Amino acid sequence: MFELLKGGDHVILTSDCYRRTRQFVRAFLSRFGVEHTLVEPGDATALAAAVQPGKTRLIVSESPTNPYLRVADLRALAEVRDRFRGINLLIDSTFATPMNQRALEWGADLSIQSCTKYLAGHNDVLAGAISGRAPLIAAIRDLRGVLGGNLDPHAAYLLLRGLKTLSLRVERQNGTAQEVAQWLESQRGVRRVFYPGLPSHPDHAVAREQMKGFGGVVSFLLEGGLREASRFVDACKLATIAPSLGAVETLIEQPALMSYYELTTPEREAIGIYDSLVRLSVGIEDAGDLIADLAQALDAASAAPRAG
Repeated sequence: MFELLKGGDHVILTSDCYRRTRQFVRAFLSRFGVEHTLVEPGDATALAAAVQPGKTRLIVSESPTNPYLRVADLRALAEVRDRFRGINLLIDSTFATPMNQRALEWGADLSIQSCTKYLAGHNDVLAGAISGRAPLIAAIRDLRGVLGGNLDPHAAYLLLRGLKTLSLRVERQNGTAQEVAQWLESQRGVRRVFYPGLPSHPDHAVAREQMKGFGGVVSFLLEGGLREASRFVDACKLATIAPSLGAVETLIEQPALMSYYELTTPEREAIGIYDSLVRLSVGIEDAGDLIADLAQALDAASAAPRAG
């Protein structure tokens, strides 16, 4: 964004982009005179209406998004981009990985990956990668040299190690997440499940068309509120409480307390983060073992006295 935008430019983001991405645009780029507009995911009409001809330079979206796994119709986004001159389309495809979705093949100009997640795969690397059209990448590489964001050799080695097993891990995680999502959807203590592989997901049709697999993250709303969700998360024995995702071990978190702890319940609900929301990143453990762990956690949460 530092390379592609300057004062007076305008950027469009989907409203459920990673919160730090939104914060970067709102709190930092605004200092340099960069304007922004948030649009709802999946609304191509609103996206087109948000374009300011001659000012809009960048459209930014995730696919799938965090935490509700919304899948952007990349072809539709590219069609909006093509109606105007001078706009680039940037897709954060971390949740999909290059194994499940290749955004560049669907018309994106740039695709970014948090290599910290699936590509490294072992919770021991902080890294990122960007791919896309050569002129854009060359300019970004030059700016990186000025800003100094270079990966150290050992981290690069660990990332290369992780890439060797990426396809095996992602294939296993795709299958396990599908099993877990289907099981969760049948449980009495679960209010709603968000996973692109389920027909109940609003973007299931788009995901089936442009993704080879639906990923390893499952989000769901439990019955009850903050206390019930906390009891459930704390009761998990196989799933480890942690804010990351994409590793060989299953990680679980309650976004209301981990990522949005500084907000009140009404403030969180205003941006779609509910107290009973749980995000599960499945690892490569046996699916049956993971489901058994979730089952005993649901029992533990339902057995505890409800909050008044």
